[in-house]
Amino acid sequence: MSTFVDICALDDLDPERGAGALLGDTQVAVFRLADGTVRAVQQRDPYSGANVMSRGLVGTHRVTGDDGVERDVDTVTTPMLKQVWDVDTGAVLDAGGKDRRPLAVFAAQVRDGRVLVADTPTERAPAPQR
Repeated sequence: MSTFVDICALDDLDPERGAGALLGDTQVAVFRLADGTVRAVQQRDPYSGANVMSRGLVGTHRVTGDDGVERDVDTVTTPMLKQVWDVDTGAVLDAGGKDRRPLAVFAAQVRDGRVLVADTPTERAPAPQR
C-alpha cells in the first residue's frame, strides 16, 4: 500500500506546466492540469534516459477506446524526442516510430490545498478528484 507524500502547495504549480519532485530517491514529474487536478509520472524519459518529463508539453489526445468510443485523454509529450503518453495510465499514445515504453504513473491528489503523491507507482492511477 502506498503512502502519500506532501509535495508542495497547489498554488506552487502553474497550470499546464510540470515541476520535478523527489519521493525519497525517486524523481517524479508533477503536473497541474487546467481543471486544477494534478498528475504525477516518472521524471525519467524512457526513450532518452534524461530526467526531463517535468519539462514536457501538457495537452490532450483523442483516442478510441476498446469499446469504440472516442474520448480525450490528458497527455504529456517529452521535450526530447516528442513521444506522447496518457498521464492517467502511462500508456504510449505516440511512440514516434519506436517501440512502446510506458511511463510509471503515481497517484496524485489535492488535499487542503496541498499536492500529495503516492510514494510508489501504480499501473493505473485512480480517477482524479474533481
